Amino acid sequence: MLDLVYMERTGGTATATAPPPLQPISVEMCHRARAEDTFPVAWTTLDTNQYLVKAYWPADHPFFSPVRGGIHDPMLVAETMRQAAMAVIHAAYDVPLGHHFLVTDLDYTCHPEGLDVEAEDGLVDIRLSFSRLKLRGGRVTQLRVDTVFERGGRPVATSGGDVRITSHPAYLRLRGDLAQPGRHVPAEPPVDPLLVGRSRTEDVLLTPTPDGGEGEWTVRVDTRHPTLFQRPNDHIPGMLLFEAARQAAHAATTPMGFLPVHGSISFHRYAEFDSPCRLVARVIPPLRPGTRAVASVTGHQDGEPVFQCIFLTPQRTPGA
Repeated sequence: MLDLVYMERTGGTATATAPPPLQPISVEMCHRARAEDTFPVAWTTLDTNQYLVKAYWPADHPFFSPVRGGIHDPMLVAETMRQAAMAVIHAAYDVPLGHHFLVTDLDYTCHPEGLDVEAEDGLVDIRLSFSRLKLRGGRVTQLRVDTVFERGGRPVATSGGDVRITSHPAYLRLRGDLAQPGRHVPAEPPVDPLLVGRSRTEDVLLTPTPDGGEGEWTVRVDTRHPTLFQRPNDHIPGMLLFEAARQAAHAATTPMGFLPVHGSISFHRYAEFDSPCRLVARVIPPLRPGTRAVASVTGHQDGEPVFQCIFLTPQRTPGA
Protein backbone atom coordinates (compact mmCIF):
# COMPACT_ATOMS: atom_id res chain seq x y z
CA MET A 1 0.00 0.00 0.00
CA LEU A 2 2.81 2.46 0.87
CA ASP A 3 4.42 1.95 -2.54
CA LEU A 4 1.09 2.76 -4.20
CA VAL A 5 0.71 5.91 -2.08
CA TYR A 6 4.29 6.95 -2.90
CA MET A 7 3.71 6.42 -6.63
CA GLU A 8 0.43 8.33 -6.47
CA ARG A 9 2.06 11.31 -4.73
CA THR A 10 5.06 11.33 -7.07
CA GLY A 11 3.57 10.13 -10.32
CA GLY A 12 6.11 7.31 -10.40
CA THR A 13 5.80 3.75 -11.69
CA ALA A 14 6.50 0.38 -10.15
CA THR A 15 9.92 -1.26 -10.62
CA ALA A 16 11.16 -4.80 -10.29
CA THR A 17 13.51 -3.84 -7.45
CA ALA A 18 11.99 -4.21 -3.99
CA PRO A 19 12.01 -0.88 -2.13
CA PRO A 20 13.54 -0.53 1.34
CA PRO A 21 11.19 -1.03 4.29
CA LEU A 22 9.51 2.37 4.27
CA GLN A 23 6.86 3.69 6.61
CA PRO A 24 4.35 6.36 5.57
CA ILE A 25 4.52 9.96 6.73
CA SER A 26 1.24 11.73 7.40
CA VAL A 27 0.51 15.42 7.10
CA GLU A 28 -0.01 15.56 10.88
CA MET A 29 3.53 14.26 11.50
CA CYS A 30 4.83 17.25 9.50
CA HIS A 31 2.57 19.69 11.37
CA ARG A 32 0.71 20.42 8.15
CA ALA A 33 -3.00 20.35 7.36
CA ARG A 34 -2.87 19.96 3.58
CA ALA A 35 -1.23 17.16 1.59
CA GLU A 36 -0.15 19.58 -1.15
CA ASP A 37 2.03 21.43 1.38
CA THR A 38 3.55 18.23 2.83
CA PHE A 39 6.73 17.19 1.02
CA PRO A 40 8.06 14.13 2.94
CA VAL A 41 6.31 10.92 1.91
CA ALA A 42 7.97 8.01 3.75
CA TRP A 43 10.83 7.20 6.13
CA THR A 44 13.00 4.34 7.33
CA THR A 45 15.85 3.74 9.78
CA LEU A 46 19.41 3.45 8.43
CA ASP A 47 21.38 3.19 11.68
CA THR A 48 21.39 4.56 15.21
CA ASN A 49 20.07 8.12 14.94
CA GLN A 50 20.40 7.86 11.14
CA TYR A 51 17.32 7.93 8.91
CA LEU A 52 16.23 8.15 5.30
CA VAL A 53 13.22 10.20 4.22
CA LYS A 54 11.69 10.04 0.76
CA ALA A 55 10.18 13.33 -0.37
CA TYR A 56 8.55 14.81 -3.43
CA TRP A 57 9.02 18.36 -4.75
CA PRO A 58 6.18 19.49 -7.02
CA ALA A 59 7.05 21.67 -9.98
CA ASP A 60 3.93 23.78 -9.62
CA HIS A 61 3.52 24.54 -5.93
CA PRO A 62 1.79 27.94 -5.63
CA PHE A 63 4.01 29.23 -2.81
CA PHE A 64 7.27 27.28 -3.22
CA SER A 65 7.21 27.82 -6.97
CA PRO A 66 10.29 27.51 -9.21
CA VAL A 67 12.49 30.59 -9.31
CA ARG A 68 14.21 32.30 -12.21
CA GLY A 69 16.27 29.86 -14.21
CA GLY A 70 13.78 27.00 -13.84
CA ILE A 71 15.04 25.63 -10.54
CA HIS A 72 13.24 24.65 -7.37
CA ASP A 73 13.03 27.39 -4.76
CA PRO A 74 16.08 26.97 -2.48
CA MET A 75 13.85 27.76 0.50
CA LEU A 76 12.11 24.46 -0.27
CA VAL A 77 15.24 22.75 1.10
CA ALA A 78 14.78 24.38 4.50
CA GLU A 79 11.04 23.69 4.63
CA THR A 80 11.45 20.06 3.60
CA MET A 81 14.18 19.52 6.20
CA ARG A 82 11.95 21.04 8.87
CA GLN A 83 9.03 18.78 7.96
CA ALA A 84 11.19 15.66 7.60
CA ALA A 85 12.87 16.23 10.97
CA MET A 86 9.57 16.68 12.80
CA ALA A 87 8.08 13.59 11.16
CA VAL A 88 11.04 11.37 12.10
CA ILE A 89 11.21 12.77 15.64
CA HIS A 90 7.55 11.90 16.14
CA ALA A 91 7.90 8.43 14.63
CA ALA A 92 11.36 7.26 15.72
CA TYR A 93 11.61 8.94 19.13
CA ASP A 94 7.99 8.46 20.21
CA VAL A 95 7.30 12.17 20.61
CA PRO A 96 3.51 12.76 20.78
CA LEU A 97 1.90 14.76 18.00
CA GLY A 98 0.71 17.39 20.46
CA HIS A 99 4.24 18.41 21.45
CA HIS A 100 5.70 21.74 20.33
CA PHE A 101 8.91 22.20 18.35
CA LEU A 102 11.10 25.28 18.72
CA VAL A 103 13.77 25.67 16.04
CA THR A 104 16.47 27.90 17.52
CA ASP A 105 18.56 28.05 14.36
CA LEU A 106 18.35 26.70 10.83
CA ASP A 107 20.62 26.72 7.80
CA TYR A 108 20.79 25.33 4.28
CA THR A 109 23.20 25.32 1.35
CA CYS A 110 22.28 24.16 -2.15
CA HIS A 111 23.83 23.61 -5.55
CA PRO A 112 21.51 25.39 -8.04
CA GLU A 113 22.37 23.01 -10.87
CA GLY A 114 21.03 20.15 -8.76
CA LEU A 115 17.65 21.86 -8.28
CA ASP A 116 16.70 21.93 -11.98
CA VAL A 117 12.97 21.30 -12.19
CA GLU A 118 13.12 19.73 -15.65
CA ALA A 119 16.18 17.54 -15.05
CA GLU A 120 14.62 15.31 -12.36
CA ASP A 121 11.24 13.79 -11.54
CA GLY A 122 10.69 15.59 -8.25
CA LEU A 123 11.86 12.70 -6.07
CA VAL A 124 14.26 13.59 -3.26
CA ASP A 125 16.18 11.38 -0.82
CA ILE A 126 17.01 13.03 2.51
CA ARG A 127 19.53 11.47 4.87
CA LEU A 128 19.05 12.73 8.42
CA SER A 129 21.56 12.48 11.25
CA PHE A 130 20.52 13.40 14.80
CA SER A 131 23.11 14.34 17.43
CA ARG A 132 23.47 16.08 20.79
CA LEU A 133 20.29 14.45 22.06
CA LYS A 134 19.07 15.49 25.50
CA LEU A 135 16.38 13.53 27.30
CA ARG A 136 14.07 14.16 30.23
CA GLY A 137 11.99 11.40 31.71
CA GLY A 138 13.13 9.08 28.93
CA ARG A 139 11.87 11.39 26.16
CA VAL A 140 13.99 13.56 23.87
CA THR A 141 13.72 17.30 24.57
CA GLN A 142 16.56 18.72 22.50
CA LEU A 143 18.69 17.65 19.53
CA ARG A 144 20.63 18.69 16.46
CA VAL A 145 19.62 17.52 12.97
CA ASP A 146 21.84 17.55 9.89
CA THR A 147 20.64 16.49 6.47
CA VAL A 148 21.96 15.68 3.01
CA PHE A 149 19.58 15.97 0.05
CA GLU A 150 20.13 13.73 -2.96
CA ARG A 151 18.47 13.61 -6.37
CA GLY A 152 19.28 10.74 -8.66
CA GLY A 153 21.98 9.64 -6.21
CA ARG A 154 23.78 13.02 -6.36
CA PRO A 155 24.05 15.35 -3.35
CA VAL A 156 22.33 18.64 -4.16
CA ALA A 157 21.90 20.36 -0.80
CA THR A 158 22.58 20.21 2.92
CA SER A 159 20.57 21.60 5.79
CA GLY A 160 20.56 21.54 9.56
CA GLY A 161 19.12 22.99 12.71
CA ASP A 162 18.87 22.85 16.48
CA VAL A 163 15.50 21.85 17.89
CA ARG A 164 13.90 22.00 21.31
CA ILE A 165 10.78 19.97 22.08
CA THR A 166 8.25 20.61 24.80
CA SER A 167 4.91 19.20 25.86
CA HIS A 168 1.75 21.25 25.42
CA PRO A 169 1.32 21.95 29.18
CA ALA A 170 4.95 23.10 29.39
CA TYR A 171 4.46 25.30 26.34
CA LEU A 172 1.41 26.92 27.92
CA ARG A 173 3.44 27.67 31.04
CA LEU A 174 6.20 29.16 28.89
CA ARG A 175 3.89 31.39 26.88
CA GLY A 176 1.50 32.36 29.67
CA ASP A 177 -1.16 34.85 28.59
CA LEU A 178 0.34 34.95 25.08
CA ALA A 179 -0.77 31.36 24.38
CA GLN A 180 -3.92 32.36 22.51
CA PRO A 181 -3.89 30.63 19.10
CA GLY A 182 -6.32 31.24 16.29
CA ARG A 183 -6.21 35.02 16.14
CA HIS A 184 -7.02 36.74 12.85
CA VAL A 185 -4.49 39.38 11.87
CA PRO A 186 -5.49 41.63 8.95
CA ALA A 187 -2.71 42.06 6.40
CA GLU A 188 -1.12 45.45 5.82
CA PRO A 189 -0.64 46.78 2.26
CA PRO A 190 2.15 44.86 0.46
CA VAL A 191 5.13 46.18 -1.42
CA ASP A 192 5.33 45.49 -5.15
CA PRO A 193 5.58 41.68 -5.62
CA LEU A 194 8.30 42.11 -8.26
CA LEU A 195 10.48 43.92 -5.73
CA VAL A 196 10.63 40.81 -3.55
CA GLY A 197 10.73 38.19 -6.31
CA ARG A 198 7.09 37.18 -6.07
CA SER A 199 4.35 36.97 -8.70
CA ARG A 200 1.33 36.90 -6.36
CA THR A 201 0.38 39.73 -4.03
CA GLU A 202 -0.85 37.29 -1.36
CA ASP A 203 2.67 35.86 -1.02
CA VAL A 204 4.32 39.21 -0.25
CA LEU A 205 5.50 39.38 3.37
CA LEU A 206 6.79 42.95 3.49
CA THR A 207 4.99 46.22 3.96
CA PRO A 208 6.60 49.69 3.94
CA THR A 209 7.52 51.21 7.28
CA PRO A 210 6.07 54.66 7.97
CA ASP A 211 9.49 56.19 8.71
CA GLY A 212 11.83 53.51 7.39
CA GLY A 213 14.98 54.21 5.47
CA GLU A 214 16.59 52.27 2.66
CA GLY A 215 16.52 48.53 3.23
CA GLU A 216 13.89 48.71 5.99
CA TRP A 217 10.44 47.10 6.03
CA THR A 218 7.84 45.67 8.38
CA VAL A 219 6.80 42.02 8.29
CA ARG A 220 3.41 41.62 6.62
CA VAL A 221 1.29 38.93 8.27
CA ASP A 222 -1.90 37.48 6.80
CA THR A 223 -3.23 34.66 8.98
CA ARG A 224 -5.50 33.56 6.10
CA HIS A 225 -2.56 32.45 3.95
CA PRO A 226 -3.23 28.77 3.21
CA THR A 227 0.42 27.62 3.23
CA LEU A 228 1.90 29.77 5.98
CA PHE A 229 -1.00 29.35 8.42
CA GLN A 230 -2.39 25.82 8.44
CA ARG A 231 -2.86 25.47 12.18
CA PRO A 232 -3.82 27.99 14.86
CA ASN A 233 -0.77 29.99 15.95
CA ASP A 234 -0.12 32.19 18.95
CA HIS A 235 2.94 33.81 17.35
CA ILE A 236 4.38 34.54 13.90
CA PRO A 237 5.80 31.27 12.52
CA GLY A 238 9.56 31.04 12.14
CA MET A 239 9.39 29.98 8.48
CA LEU A 240 7.30 33.06 7.71
CA LEU A 241 10.07 35.20 9.22
CA PHE A 242 12.70 33.29 7.19
CA GLU A 243 10.76 33.94 3.97
CA ALA A 244 10.19 37.60 4.93
CA ALA A 245 13.95 37.92 5.41
CA ARG A 246 14.53 36.34 2.00
CA GLN A 247 12.17 38.86 0.44
CA ALA A 248 13.95 41.73 2.21
CA ALA A 249 17.30 40.46 0.92
CA HIS A 250 15.86 40.18 -2.58
CA ALA A 251 14.63 43.78 -2.44
CA ALA A 252 17.93 45.04 -1.04
CA THR A 253 20.01 43.37 -3.75
CA THR A 254 17.95 44.76 -6.66
CA PRO A 255 18.98 45.05 -9.48
CA MET A 256 21.95 42.73 -8.89
CA GLY A 257 19.80 39.57 -9.03
CA PHE A 258 19.14 37.31 -6.07
CA LEU A 259 19.30 33.55 -5.64
CA PRO A 260 19.66 32.43 -2.01
CA VAL A 261 22.05 29.48 -2.49
CA HIS A 262 22.80 29.64 1.24
CA GLY A 263 20.63 30.84 4.09
CA SER A 264 20.92 30.71 7.85
CA ILE A 265 18.72 32.12 10.59
CA SER A 266 19.02 32.28 14.38
CA PHE A 267 15.96 33.04 16.49
CA HIS A 268 16.24 34.99 19.74
CA ARG A 269 12.60 35.13 20.81
CA TYR A 270 9.05 34.62 19.60
CA ALA A 271 7.61 37.26 17.25
CA GLU A 272 4.19 38.34 18.49
CA PHE A 273 1.16 39.31 16.42
CA ASP A 274 0.30 42.52 18.24
CA SER A 275 3.43 44.56 17.50
CA PRO A 276 5.25 45.44 14.25
CA CYS A 277 8.32 43.34 13.45
CA ARG A 278 10.80 45.58 11.64
CA LEU A 279 13.37 44.22 9.22
CA VAL A 280 16.65 45.81 8.21
CA ALA A 281 18.58 44.41 5.25
CA ARG A 282 22.19 45.25 4.47
CA VAL A 283 24.21 43.94 1.52
CA ILE A 284 27.94 43.42 1.03
CA PRO A 285 28.40 43.30 -2.77
CA PRO A 286 30.68 40.73 -4.43
CA LEU A 287 34.34 41.62 -4.04
CA ARG A 288 35.19 40.32 -7.52
CA PRO A 289 33.29 38.91 -10.51
CA GLY A 290 31.83 35.49 -9.93
CA THR A 291 31.87 35.67 -6.13
CA ARG A 292 28.85 35.84 -3.88
CA ALA A 293 27.15 38.80 -2.27
CA VAL A 294 26.22 38.64 1.41
CA ALA A 295 22.84 39.90 2.56
CA SER A 296 22.26 40.34 6.28
CA VAL A 297 18.71 40.75 7.58
CA THR A 298 17.80 41.45 11.19
CA GLY A 299 14.34 41.47 12.77
CA HIS A 300 13.36 43.53 15.81
CA GLN A 301 10.14 43.91 17.76
CA ASP A 302 9.57 46.44 20.53
CA GLY A 303 13.27 47.26 20.41
CA GLU A 304 14.31 43.66 21.08
CA PRO A 305 16.08 41.38 18.56
CA VAL A 306 13.89 38.61 17.11
CA PHE A 307 16.23 37.00 14.61
CA GLN A 308 19.44 37.35 12.63
CA CYS A 309 19.59 36.01 9.07
CA ILE A 310 22.32 35.68 6.45
CA PHE A 311 21.96 34.87 2.74
CA LEU A 312 24.60 34.27 0.10
CA THR A 313 23.77 34.89 -3.54
CA PRO A 314 25.83 34.58 -6.73
CA GLN A 315 26.61 37.78 -8.57
CA ARG A 316 24.55 36.52 -11.49
CA THR A 317 21.61 34.16 -11.10
CA PRO A 318 20.54 31.50 -13.61
CA GLY A 319 18.35 33.02 -16.30
CA ALA A 320 19.45 36.57 -15.44
